[in-house]
Amino acid sequence: MFTEEKRAERTMEALRSNRMDAYFVKTSEEAVELVKELIPEGSVCRVGGSRTLHETGIIELLENGNYDYRDSHAVPAEEVETARREAFFADFFLASANAITEDGEIYNVDGAGTRVAPIIYGPKNVILVAGTNKIVTDIAAAEDRLRNLAAPANAKRLGCKTPCAETGTCMNCKSPARICCSYTLLGYQRIPGRIKVIIVGEHLGY
Repeated sequence: MFTEEKRAERTMEALRSNRMDAYFVKTSEEAVELVKELIPEGSVCRVGGSRTLHETGIIELLENGNYDYRDSHAVPAEEVETARREAFFADFFLASANAITEDGEIYNVDGAGTRVAPIIYGPKNVILVAGTNKIVTDIAAAEDRLRNLAAPANAKRLGCKTPCAETGTCMNCKSPARICCSYTLLGYQRIPGRIKVIIVGEHLGY
């Protein structure tokens, strides 16, 4: 864990050099407390699909706290598109990352784009929460992590009929259920501090 904390420190320095705010907390409980500090009560909050937000207890905080919150994954089918578009006008959009490089770059992939699009543009603030298991050396390692861990695990969890859900590795498929359609890389930011990264000293999500 000491080594992971040192790696997190290097990564946070690089994120800050790219004009993103960066924080380190040791536990999920501390992550929840930090989110409470960062988000004023009454704020409009929306989220992108994330196991990490569930595992840390941040979703529970948003559901039970004094926030204008609703999850597009938990609304009636006829309201899904409207709920997704609301994310662009949120005060805070919360999600995780597929990988964070030690150079301070954030690598994500998405199916419909409803997670990566608001991260890039729209919400006033973006909070990304990730365990130390998401930190990788460089972009090549980020791509490897995605192809051989994150995407297959998520496809299996979601019950997607894709080859990777069966094989455990990306087959670069043409399946209609493919979840790897839009790849994004966040580097130096034009708006300082809009993106806030919380690194948790635990292994979270995929």
